[in-house]
Amino acid sequence: MPRSDRLFDIIQALRQARKPMTAAALAEALEVTPRTVYRDIATLQARRVPIEGAAGVGYVLRKGFDLPPLMFTIDEVEAIAVGARLLKRVKDPALQQAAEAVLAKVSVVVPERLRPHVADAHVYVSPGMAAEAPGADLAEIRAAIRDSRKLYIGYADEQGRRTNRVIWPIAMAYYVDATLVGAWCELRTDYRNFRIERIQSTKVLRDKFDQQGGKLFREWSALPKHGPGG
Repeated sequence: MPRSDRLFDIIQALRQARKPMTAAALAEALEVTPRTVYRDIATLQARRVPIEGAAGVGYVLRKGFDLPPLMFTIDEVEAIAVGARLLKRVKDPALQQAAEAVLAKVSVVVPERLRPHVADAHVYVSPGMAAEAPGADLAEIRAAIRDSRKLYIGYADEQGRRTNRVIWPIAMAYYVDATLVGAWCELRTDYRNFRIERIQSTKVLRDKFDQQGGKLFREWSALPKHGPGG
């Protein structure tokens, strides 16, 4: 492990610890010797990282210390690169643009040695088979989920029969072959999944619904995948 990554991991471990961590505990977590930890702690303290404590007692990180942003390992950088490219599958233009913006920002701020792994990552992500949503604004639906606002939608079933209904949008479900809006349907008085290509129109209502502390999402998540349909 590069030393810069190890120094970062020491800070992260101390930030997450609920009590002082000894050099032995840090050494075991990082798979190095306690002597190496002592040297790394001294280096961090010399760089004015507010680590307090002493050998044999344990170390703590003073509250309020913020790490410099975007200190990533090579695996984390490649995870970002792959994840952003996977968003091309979801057929959500706003998310795709956001993913490109994330890659651009990360490319600028990471160390120069990591930049090729962001901009020119040696990965291929297939486009997927999910249909687009000509009658729905997915960014608007995601905003309704965040704000717990009801949606009035026009929806067509497999035979093309249209119904108008009010739903409580709970989550977006992204599959390789389909994108669904998970919701509570006032018409069916039950949880339903709505395929985005069948949503013919949407309108965000002023009325809000209660997420019940995540209960709706947990109950919806327990449904069989891809069903029941709208």
